[in-house]
Amino acid sequence: MYSERPSRFPGAVVWRREIGPGDSRPVLPDGCMDLLWIDGALSVAGPDTRGHVADAPVREACVGVRMPPGTAPALLGVPAHALRDQRPALADVWSGHRAGPFVRRLRAAADPAAELEAVALDLAAASPAPDPLLRAVADRLAAGCPVAATADAVGLGARQLHRRALDGFGYGPKTLARVLRLQRALGLVRADATFAGAAVRAGYADQAHLARDMRALTGLTLTGYAASLP
Repeated sequence: MYSERPSRFPGAVVWRREIGPGDSRPVLPDGCMDLLWIDGALSVAGPDTRGHVADAPVREACVGVRMPPGTAPALLGVPAHALRDQRPALADVWSGHRAGPFVRRLRAAADPAAELEAVALDLAAASPAPDPLLRAVADRLAAGCPVAATADAVGLGARQLHRRALDGFGYGPKTLARVLRLQRALGLVRADATFAGAAVRAGYADQAHLARDMRALTGLTLTGYAASLP
């Protein structure tokens, strides 16, 4: 079972997932990074380029704060590309001494999801503000704006945009655009659009194009994904 709510952290979502026996649904790429509290461990989910399946069974409910693209690197002080397709413990990203107080707070919390959100807010208050240019880039790409037009709109050359994107998003703008396009299509599928209709409205050439991206980025078929929806 999965549930989520808007966070007090701007643009973020607080989520909870209970993983039962046989639940092997992957977490799909979305351009975001998460703070995670799973089985008494505080970790970070870097930006994914493919569907992620947990390596080991989870004994307790997972909770997380999913931060919008380009936000988490400012909080962590680490470029996003250094965490791409990884789930490291926060103590491995920082020194254990720095991460320890946050782990102790969460272990003592009656509501780990609310406490994890408070941790994210405390980190934001103590960190430089995220690069507003990255927010503008992500918003334009999420709306389907071409990469070249996005670079022109924010006043960057192609190489500059690629470099800023690697640090902020974990991969180049073309990959981010591809991930966000897939998320647009899947959002339409969840809203009961047909595969063909979702493909066209999300900016794909046709349903076959969407199906290829779905397989490449998630390892799933469209019908397999639809069958897993509640």
